[in-house]
Amino acid sequence: MAATASIVLIVREDPRTSPRPVEALRIALGLAAGENPITVFLIGPAVQLLAEDTDDIVDIEILEKYLPSFEHLRIPFVLIFPAGPRPALQNGFAVTVGSFESAQQAISEADRVLVF
Repeated sequence: MAATASIVLIVREDPRTSPRPVEALRIALGLAAGENPITVFLIGPAVQLLAEDTDDIVDIEILEKYLPSFEHLRIPFVLIFPAGPRPALQNGFAVTVGSFESAQQAISEADRVLVF
């Protein structure tokens, strides 16, 4: 039996200007369907993916389709907020607040790292 590999997915692009952050979550969900534990770090503007106000997000229809699965599967999100006011977040997700240091540690301990 093969050992499981831990995965860290880092999303740092702004989902209001690029479709890549939503695509990153779609990929994360696919990876979470396997045996490998995954943690998703949302850094800076990527925190908007879990905000209550998602009207400006590129590919919002896709995001709305996949977010309930993240909630159901309790996939952990670590948020590193940008400077300034923090957006109000949706409830129901496994969220902790992290730091750049916690992201660095998670990256160094992970078997696989994906960055968007």
